[in-house]
Amino acid sequence: MTTDADIIRRSSESPRAFTELYDKYARMVFRYAARRAGDSAAEDVMAETFLVAFERRDSFDLTWDDARPWLFGIATNLLRKHHRTEAKLLRVLAKSSGRDSYADSTDRIAEQVDAAAATSAMAVALRKLSAADRECILLYAWAELSYEGIAEATKVPIGTVRSRLNRARRILKDAAGPFRHNTEEADHGRAEATA
Repeated sequence: MTTDADIIRRSSESPRAFTELYDKYARMVFRYAARRAGDSAAEDVMAETFLVAFERRDSFDLTWDDARPWLFGIATNLLRKHHRTEAKLLRVLAKSSGRDSYADSTDRIAEQVDAAAATSAMAVALRKLSAADRECILLYAWAELSYEGIAEATKVPIGTVRSRLNRARRILKDAAGPFRHNTEEADHGRAEATA
């Protein structure tokens, strides 16, 4: 089975081989960037991520089979440049409270208002997180990286990742308090990897 390290190793002799890495992860990086900075910035972030990765492929640690933490680390650094855009988006979400969403059914209106209020509360809570805590929780939730992958992507010890995720979860849980209907948190099948 070909690993990401194999692809990057081959790309030093045959640059075209790097397209395999692009084909494998471009959509994933795009989706993550789109959630963090919107579709318009995501295309640029994705393209720049792979350009930077290609130019710096000699710096990739070939002992890692999985290149996702490395790629998401690059994408995260690029997204920091878009932080102002992200903050603006979260402010807009926080201000929106479903005022423009009217439906025929009273229950549906109530659900939409509840959902808008929950979204607003979560957006406010996300905006209030430190940048480091927000990056960790979004890399976990949206990029679906493991604790180890987040540590690699953000270049911090895994203990720091655990602390940041715990702090972010606690803050988001408190913010979601009145809106939570399900008290069980989904682990997306990563609980074993973090034990």
